[in-house]
Amino acid sequence: MKVAIPKERRPGETRVAASPETVKKMVGMGLTVAIETGAGDGASIPDGDYAAMGAEIARDAAAAYAGAQVVLKVQAPTLPGETGVAAGQDELSQIPEGAALIGMLAPYDMVPLLGRYADRKVAAFSMELLPRITRAQVMDVLSSQSNLAGYKAVLEAADVFGRTMPMMMTAAGTVPPCRCFVMGAGVAGLQAIATAKRLGAIVSATDVRPAAKEEVQSLGGTFVAVEDEEFAQAQTAGGYAKEMSDAYKQKQAALIAETLKKQDMVICTALIPGRPAPTLVSEEMVKSMKPGAVLVDLAVERGGNCPLSEPGKVVVKHGVTIVGYTNMAGRLPAAASLLYAKNLTSFLSPMVDAETKALKIDWEDEVVTGTALTRDGAVVHPRFAEAAAGA
Repeated sequence: MKVAIPKERRPGETRVAASPETVKKMVGMGLTVAIETGAGDGASIPDGDYAAMGAEIARDAAAAYAGAQVVLKVQAPTLPGETGVAAGQDELSQIPEGAALIGMLAPYDMVPLLGRYADRKVAAFSMELLPRITRAQVMDVLSSQSNLAGYKAVLEAADVFGRTMPMMMTAAGTVPPCRCFVMGAGVAGLQAIATAKRLGAIVSATDVRPAAKEEVQSLGGTFVAVEDEEFAQAQTAGGYAKEMSDAYKQKQAALIAETLKKQDMVICTALIPGRPAPTLVSEEMVKSMKPGAVLVDLAVERGGNCPLSEPGKVVVKHGVTIVGYTNMAGRLPAAASLLYAKNLTSFLSPMVDAETKALKIDWEDEVVTGTALTRDGAVVHPRFAEAAAGA
């Protein structure tokens, strides 16, 4: 069975869906691995490193895709005419009919693509939809990539911050420590807290999930939230944050507004799957912040936690520097690719028959049913079937 790993073609994507380690594992499973030449350049992985582990280096995307039963990608395949995509690039038409496509396919944002997958009888699996169960942790792309994004967010903030992070005592005087406030204590937020603490900042954090309080405190942060009855019920069974009532939002906003006035650095990480990012920092709140303060908006690709953030840009508004870099994990492409590639091979391995080395998908497995978008020419995921039909 052939596995294809093409070069990513969406603008700004630096990651790759395979590492030398995962190529070695797939070859050891009896699979043929074809990697498009230059696929790992953005992640500093030369073709030779892949070839040394047994991969075939394909001269172009067409050669990589030819005859493949499985395609591993970072982002969804491109279509002609998409904004920001070079003219003539149509990755989807190159994927062999009936192949399995595995990647971060962004189904909430790319519903029209689902019908195209079905038309080509592609079995598409979106890794963002992975159920949050114990055995799926090693496959969890959101965790692996968000962890890096939270780390990098603090470094990006420190880069544009005009002072030091830790307190510094010198003969000339003392520089006070940076006060860092993290909004959203999921995977990205917790890593941001840990990173800011390691750099010497005084860290506080907020989240609407009750379980986050203990996690924040375990990392040395101070927890900030309106802890009423609604707060106690603010988490789904899957561990995600629920949408809060307007009344709670008003009380929380008042508390946050007072907290923000004291901060030097703010890291926004709040996201709700399938919905626009909640607004956490209003323009009035930004106006109240210290001159020279920094805000990093990790939710900018979903509309942003701050309405003043601009995707892909660093801007200064009301004296506050607002960092709106997209694909923050992709700014650490080597590390992000290594972790992401491991996630993918952990997902793929149970689908490979040990004897025949062919694809053998257990369609009753909750990991499979949770991530499968299309199968046998139809959109099968319950969240998207109706929307895809309308599109």
